[in-house]
Amino acid sequence: MVSKTVVALTAINELKYNRWAVRRVLVVAPKKVAEATWQNEAARWDHLRHLRFASVMGSLPKRVKALCTPADIYVIGRDSIDWLVDYYRNDWPFDMVVLDESTSFKNARSRRFRALKAVRPRIKRLVELTGTPAPNGLEDLWAQLYLLDQGARLGRTMTSYREMFFTQDYAHPGQQYRTYSPMDGAQNKIQEAISDICISLKTEDHLQLPPFIRDDIPVALDAKAQKAYDRLERELILQVDEQTITAGTAAVLNGKLLQLCSGAVYDTEGRSAEIHRCKLEAFLEVVEQLGGEHVLVFYWFQHERDRILEALPKDKRARVYTGAADEAAWNAGEVDVLLAHPASCGYGLNLQQGGHHAIWYTLPNWTLELYQQSNKRLHRQGQRHPVIVHHLLVRGGVDEDMAGSLDGKRDVQEAMMQALKARIEKAKGGNPT
Repeated sequence: MVSKTVVALTAINELKYNRWAVRRVLVVAPKKVAEATWQNEAARWDHLRHLRFASVMGSLPKRVKALCTPADIYVIGRDSIDWLVDYYRNDWPFDMVVLDESTSFKNARSRRFRALKAVRPRIKRLVELTGTPAPNGLEDLWAQLYLLDQGARLGRTMTSYREMFFTQDYAHPGQQYRTYSPMDGAQNKIQEAISDICISLKTEDHLQLPPFIRDDIPVALDAKAQKAYDRLERELILQVDEQTITAGTAAVLNGKLLQLCSGAVYDTEGRSAEIHRCKLEAFLEVVEQLGGEHVLVFYWFQHERDRILEALPKDKRARVYTGAADEAAWNAGEVDVLLAHPASCGYGLNLQQGGHHAIWYTLPNWTLELYQQSNKRLHRQGQRHPVIVHHLLVRGGVDEDMAGSLDGKRDVQEAMMQALKARIEKAKGGNPT
């Protein structure tokens, strides 16, 4: 078996050089993937090494120069697609477009979706690649499918899609947004409707991958840290009401509680203030117990990255992932501890050659897609050892709630709201610290 990137490149090569069916191909990908992944994959295969790439990245002059460079495949970051559409306007030149990690276009209100929608009639072939087509539920499918067939299968608008397959949920007093639940049998009907243009392949059905092992490590706070945590948590959650909590409020509140679990919080001026070192000490113990095994560490807040780097033993070869050079160094065995933010390396990177241990210092704030994709940087084809993912979870903390939701297939946002409401009720009934 080969990666979806190689499959797509092989198809592009066939269409361009054997069938003369496409002329100019555009690949739209997350920034870090666009920088090197497609080019590196082509270089690894004899039948693809002749393909010419142009990276439409960087400053405006660099992007324009790349577009004027003769190439077979032009690769651009997903955040620049609206600029590209505006740059060409009515002279759109790409007859084939590949969306790598198509869930980047799941939001029909986003600028990138609206930009691509505007030029979709000028694109003869559009291919979407993703490992998580509906990470937060079936609603995520509409925008992605619209770009494939311009609404032929799931409706021309999000409203019509919801009318066909969803029911509106009961709204609580003060609720500022609408939620929808799939009708009975909706998933089967949607799958049947899109089955002629979508192919789904499960890794376990086609690849012999080593085991994936989850290791939950409880972090016990000492008395002083627990008192500080309880006091701050109570003060935070009592600022909101269970009946009027909104998604925006929930996201902010969860972010603060996650910071408390990690051991430091940001003040109003963006400076971090350390509250405890319990999770940091647990992290160092895990690194020591690995006995020199290389480890990929996922952090969520910048202060976590800084505190980890400062606390690591000086003999550890540690670095923060920023681009292709760090990926190469990790896979070459030149890095003992590679720190990475899920948003910067959660898609497309091949890190399986550098190690098989990962530590989640803090889970990705109720973002199931980032969690799954990040773990797949190690648990993928070419990995020769069991992949062990260690979760550092403060006992009784909000990251325990998050770990429970990521383990299942529940609606992640709903799980977040329910967990917060439970904490509010608990705080109201508890005694002030």
